[in-house]
Amino acid sequence: MIKFDLTNLRGDLTGGLTAGIVALPLALALGVASGLGPMAGLYGAIAVGFFAALFGGTPAQISGPTGPMVVVLAGLFASLSGDASLIFTAVILAGVFQIIFGVLGVGQYIRLVPYPVISGFMSGIGAIIIILQIGRLLGHEPPGGTIGALTYIPTALADIDFVTLALGLGTLVIAYKWPPSLGKFVPGALAALIIGTLVSLALTVPVLGNIPTGLPSIHLPVFDQSKALLILEAAFILAILGAIDSLLTSLVADNMTRTRHDSNKELIGQGIGNTFAGLIGGIAGAGATMRTVVNIRSGGKNNISGMVHALVLLAIVLGLSPLAAKIPHAVLAGILVKVGLDIIDWGYLKRAHKGPRWDFALMVTVLGLTVFVDLITAVGVGVVFAALAYVRQIAQLQIEELKKIPESLNDPKENALLESLKEKVSIFSFGGPLSFGAAADLGHHVRERVKPGSMFMILDFTRVPLMDVSAAMAVETVASDAIAAGRQLIICGANATVDNVLESINSHHPGIITFDNLHDALVYAQKQVKPEANGDAGFKAVAQL
Repeated sequence: MIKFDLTNLRGDLTGGLTAGIVALPLALALGVASGLGPMAGLYGAIAVGFFAALFGGTPAQISGPTGPMVVVLAGLFASLSGDASLIFTAVILAGVFQIIFGVLGVGQYIRLVPYPVISGFMSGIGAIIIILQIGRLLGHEPPGGTIGALTYIPTALADIDFVTLALGLGTLVIAYKWPPSLGKFVPGALAALIIGTLVSLALTVPVLGNIPTGLPSIHLPVFDQSKALLILEAAFILAILGAIDSLLTSLVADNMTRTRHDSNKELIGQGIGNTFAGLIGGIAGAGATMRTVVNIRSGGKNNISGMVHALVLLAIVLGLSPLAAKIPHAVLAGILVKVGLDIIDWGYLKRAHKGPRWDFALMVTVLGLTVFVDLITAVGVGVVFAALAYVRQIAQLQIEELKKIPESLNDPKENALLESLKEKVSIFSFGGPLSFGAAADLGHHVRERVKPGSMFMILDFTRVPLMDVSAAMAVETVASDAIAAGRQLIICGANATVDNVLESINSHHPGIITFDNLHDALVYAQKQVKPEANGDAGFKAVAQL
């Protein structure tokens, strides 16, 4: 059951109203950038904004069209030759995918994407938005796609419309330089939109033109078998990017409000919002960081603020569409350039040279793939590279730990036992999770460092919380080498999880015995070397793996 918190009603109404005003120019601009028109941007902002707030898991979050979603939609628009019904079908499917993600609990995993990957694709998206607007700022309508827009720039530079350029750059300057004192009453982006539009009334520049007013019509899903794969792929990309974008914004909201969002509930809310957006002819959306920050700073704390933001936009759609028809393309292009510049991760770029080179290289790789290939490839490659790098780092730590064959032990009793055995025992102590990253080199390093005259090889797993099959197979290789060399292999300190993995892989080696701890293993070795040694070994019954 949905609950409404009315304890901050005044702040939520103020925050929602302010966020709605801020969202207006962005929704119009992003709708145009998607290829589906300004009203599609507004309908998307209304549907996603209302239903994501109603059903989502981040109370203060404001949702609506965002740069990453628009980049995908613009590419889909070009691929489908502007077939709006198929594009809206992709938006509906994206919403369904997000609902499924939420039900399956995928939210907790999406947040595990490494920061350099996030920084790279967000900066890449910002670059794409700017590239797509350069031609429009110069007074031209570039072909679809990032590459097409880039290759068209020389043509546009050869025939610049300086009036359009001045209007677009003027809008950009106003959006950036609008005084903060006035921003409390009229946000910079909205001021730029109004001033730019008023100035354009005295000029001859391309404008949005006729915009339909009133309530939207219903767009039911349309299935075209020849385009099914393309639509499914676009829907999945929209769902993933929207999920990442929303959950990152949720983290920002958490930091500002000192609360904790529900990732999976948020995905369900976003999914419901995008499903409705597609049904009423709106573009896909996600949690919008800037609008969320504006809402919180204006007093919004609960989901009522997000719903109010959507209702403000609905009121504008019902009454002010004729005025929006006079907005010039150059003004929206200027606003979009600011959106692109804001998305680029300048904070990390300024400090990247001070951090690890690999992380910066990963960020640049993801950025390049985002701009010149596609977003899903960029994120996929980035996550795989980051995961492999992390596994390699952990593997190196594991191998370095393994190389340290102890000459003495911390425990006095264990140390005395080790001294009595001299060169007859080699101890290898593993530290941390033992995974496939270290498996390839494990056997090699053990063979290199085992004492030539040792009768016993002890593998100490006391500090190993878990182990995968690759590492267990490497242990099997070590066992085979030890038995072939006439050594007794002893495993000690393995917990139940590690012991189960070892047992399942190495059960055919009857020569391996296990002990609960290193002390018992050393006592056993001493008794074998010196049968006359007194005292109970204190070890458990020999267990074959």
